[in-house]
Amino acid sequence: MRKPNLIVFLTDQQRADTIACDGSKKVYAPNLCKLASESVIFEHAYVTQPLCVPSRASLLTGMWPHQTGCMKNGISLDPRIRTFAELIGDDSYHPAYMGKWQLGDEAKRQRGFRDWISTEGVGDYSRFLDLRGYTPDRPDGSFSERLVSQLPLEISKPRFLEEHACEFIEMHRRDPFVLFVSFVEPHSPYNGPLNLEHALEDVELDATAVAPVNDNIPLRYKLMREWQQAEAILDRKRLPNLYFFGVTPDEYRAMRQRYLGLVTMVDQSIGGILSCLEQAELLDETIVVHTSDHGDMLGAHHLFGKEVMFEEAVRVPYLVRLPSQRQGLRVVQPVSHIDFLPTLLDLLGEPKPNQCAGKSLSPLLRGDTMPPENIFMEWSPNRVKVMKGTKLAPRRTIKRAMNESTRAIISPEGWKLCLRDQDLNEFYNLQADPIEARNLYYQADYRLVIEQATSDILSWQQTTGDTLKL
Repeated sequence: MRKPNLIVFLTDQQRADTIACDGSKKVYAPNLCKLASESVIFEHAYVTQPLCVPSRASLLTGMWPHQTGCMKNGISLDPRIRTFAELIGDDSYHPAYMGKWQLGDEAKRQRGFRDWISTEGVGDYSRFLDLRGYTPDRPDGSFSERLVSQLPLEISKPRFLEEHACEFIEMHRRDPFVLFVSFVEPHSPYNGPLNLEHALEDVELDATAVAPVNDNIPLRYKLMREWQQAEAILDRKRLPNLYFFGVTPDEYRAMRQRYLGLVTMVDQSIGGILSCLEQAELLDETIVVHTSDHGDMLGAHHLFGKEVMFEEAVRVPYLVRLPSQRQGLRVVQPVSHIDFLPTLLDLLGEPKPNQCAGKSLSPLLRGDTMPPENIFMEWSPNRVKVMKGTKLAPRRTIKRAMNESTRAIISPEGWKLCLRDQDLNEFYNLQADPIEARNLYYQADYRLVIEQATSDILSWQQTTGDTLKL
């Protein structure tokens, strides 16, 4: 009997609500919708930390950010920690990684993967553009995100990855393989060849994007918001057709329109790869997974990007299609990316490695039940850009807020607590207030629930070796 293949589609900064397959005009992504209709959909899937490197390290190792040491961007994963390809005990599998890596040298084959196609820095994609007559705009000979975002669709990164993935599938059609296809999109700069794919009038904004500004949030979030709005005003002058942030609802809508165009671009290439899989008669021999490393605020709470604990940043798409699966299944209980690696290894018949903090969710994939559990997330100090001359707080207070750490919990009942060591705490009832408009932490009525959630966080810290003092 043939062993199952595995393909993982990993996007960067894709929100959970971009898998909108209810017939609405929210997102044009027909291939992801078809995949979703035949997959187990985890409707409430959460990252371990809403930032690229920490999240990706968790996905590839099954460990928490405070365990891997990858708690901010710009850190290479410790070579002593094994990743997915190194943890597969079956040498008959041929593992390949294509696209954004971010856990070390992008251009060099990494960590047990036998095939390697790079899209970042001076690597395979930059050489691909060199051969087509494009001139690098960075001193190191690489191409900036800004330049790449203005290229035609046929030479975009998703198309580049699609072609290499199809070549790989054809070459290894008779051998079991593991293939990661890691897209950069729909990450900023919110620009691409399909900017106008969605009609502007069909683009919906989050309720908190059009509501008055809520100041009952951590100071770090306020500093981010102030800097992003100041940067947006500058971008109107510097880059009228290409900017990273917005200030008004109209600007939010235009940016979201372009963001959704990037989702569509990725969707087209995922469709192309799945078509190649079908042509090779391997679709029913392959586990297909789609998820993202974190979401994007896109104007919700008047913020952009990630780096915050709001749902728009920490919730992501998560689909798993098993071989020969034809019917979709929705799992409503919250799940964590900490279980991503042990789940996929289990599906390949591999035992859970000792380093994995999570567990396999394969019973849920089979339609069985598992007791819902607390979901944990974390944040560690990262670089915060602050508007010059800000008046939001005294300099010492700002410095403390910039260096805050967070440990968060979401209970099966929908209570969400974010505890910080140096900033405002947050507590939300996601059942009654899914948009997190009302911070209940400082209301006396909720002390007992907050105490229980606090106790659960402290127990989790002790179990996982997290020494942060909250």
